[in-house]
Amino acid sequence: MPPQVEAVPSSSPVAVIKQVPPVDIWERIRRGFAMPNLEGNLVLDREQWYASKPDYILRMTERSRKYLFYIVEELEARRMPTELALLPFIESAFNPQAVSSAKAAGMWQFMPATGKYFELKQNIFRDDRRSIQESTRAALDYLQKLYGMFGDWHLALAAYNWGEGSVSRALAKNKAAGLGLSYSELNMPNETRYYVPKLQAVKNIIDQPEKFGTRLPLIQNHPYFQSVKITRDIDVNLAARLAEISLEDFKALNPSMSRPVILAAGTPEILLPWDNADIFQRNLNNHPNNRLASWTAWVSPQTMKTSEAAQRVGMPEDQLRNMNNIPQKMLIKAGSTLLVPRKGGLDTDVTEHLADNGQAAFSPEVVLRRIILKARKGDTLAGFASKNGVSVANLMSWNKLSVNAPLKAGQSIVLLIPTTKGRYMAKGLLNKPQHAQAASNTTKGKSQSVKTGKYASHSAKPQGKVVTATHQ
Repeated sequence: MPPQVEAVPSSSPVAVIKQVPPVDIWERIRRGFAMPNLEGNLVLDREQWYASKPDYILRMTERSRKYLFYIVEELEARRMPTELALLPFIESAFNPQAVSSAKAAGMWQFMPATGKYFELKQNIFRDDRRSIQESTRAALDYLQKLYGMFGDWHLALAAYNWGEGSVSRALAKNKAAGLGLSYSELNMPNETRYYVPKLQAVKNIIDQPEKFGTRLPLIQNHPYFQSVKITRDIDVNLAARLAEISLEDFKALNPSMSRPVILAAGTPEILLPWDNADIFQRNLNNHPNNRLASWTAWVSPQTMKTSEAAQRVGMPEDQLRNMNNIPQKMLIKAGSTLLVPRKGGLDTDVTEHLADNGQAAFSPEVVLRRIILKARKGDTLAGFASKNGVSVANLMSWNKLSVNAPLKAGQSIVLLIPTTKGRYMAKGLLNKPQHAQAASNTTKGKSQSVKTGKYASHSAKPQGKVVTATHQ
């Protein structure tokens, strides 16, 4: 569809031609089409599929309303084909919260490693793979890189879906076999085989919606949102209220934030609908409470149980667990960053280092079984510890023995053993010959157990592996 032009009066004999501004974002996208068209049965198949689902097309295009203008602006600034503005229709149906089974996330569907390569922050406070601006910047960086590698937009798109290494190998294989090197001639997985045809089908529908019986919603050729600077941490709910928009609409523009608080040190700008930015600023200036955030970050000084951490920060254990996605029967590892109520000594904004690098790690609460064994004549502390795969220090601690304490024949010695070892030792395997031990290892038994969180944090872990079941 050629763009409309009008003649502008001029004093010169030749009139100056001025292009009429696009009536909407769809017309602007059409004017920027610059990729060669792909034809064939796969394109026809996808055209029919999309055309048979007008409700789906309408939902996708309505969802894109918030983002299309920004993406087109970025593409034009880089002189890239505007067909690429339609790629999120294929990747995520323009859902910035989309997550694939392979853990790709966001509107542009970045895998964690690829996102990290393109400097998309991923921590406990935010995931920039979902950010409208940051993910778009990274996606266009990646597409430009791929086009630079292959010199062909269809191959670049195949690499975006399949990986640049896979496309390079497919090209090398075809070249060695004397076969063609175009997208359609490469041997590739079905998902990639249909990838460019899907984009071409959507392009054709956007170009001529009436041909496919499709109705496109009116999306003005005007910014939907603008960036607003924040200098202090602020609760997500409060930010939405100050902007006088719904929480759903706020999250649609700021989908990278995974917590109920926005950390100014890590996210110094939020996106708000164009007409609500001034409203937000005015309401923020008039807000009576100096504290805008009810949450802050706390770093665990050591490995500990959730109950102990909850006591230290002054919140119920269930709330701490739910807020920070701490699984049951897991310890909070030293150095983990947790979101906690902002009060008392924790009434501060989060630092830039934590906002950008905060991570949480957990380890299983180890179940230790209390085993009592009898020392034999000639046993020493070191020898007894070695034969049972534990450290001398732990053996001394468990039995309140000094380093030079002699062991008497028949003396009861306590061992605290992790579940698996404890099960076999509790069944008396230490007194069985080697072949009997192997046979017994195929059966299940029970013994009394003691659950403790100190195992991981106070070096109670038995050192080495039990390799023998007898004392000699």
